[in-house]
Amino acid sequence: MRILAPIVAATLILAGCVYKIDIQQGNYVTQDVAAKLKTGMTKSEVRLLLGTPLLVDPFHANRWDYYFANSKGGKAEPSSRLSIFFENDKVVNYVGEARPALPPPVGSATPPAPAASTTPPAPAAK
Repeated sequence: MRILAPIVAATLILAGCVYKIDIQQGNYVTQDVAAKLKTGMTKSEVRLLLGTPLLVDPFHANRWDYYFANSKGGKAEPSSRLSIFFENDKVVNYVGEARPALPPPVGSATPPAPAASTTPPAPAAK
């Protein structure tokens, strides 16, 4: 009985320490990229701009859906969907919302260059 109590206590403590992974699904279409989408673009131009769509319905071949969902720590964040409609392989309409731009990676900012000095250097001491 004395051995069983610590084992049960350790099991209960470790059961609360379950790591939940982050899950991203779909295409992260940002607002600046979605702003480049224009009516009249071909399917290949859209694929070059936005990537391959996550959902291509065989029953609606003239519609591409760019869906994005994210789950952090087991909690779902709001999802987004951008639907593009084609006619004769050209964009005729698109509806939905894009995601905000991603922040730059940590350490990617370059420090400003030092200002150029206009005074001549001092003579070296002898």
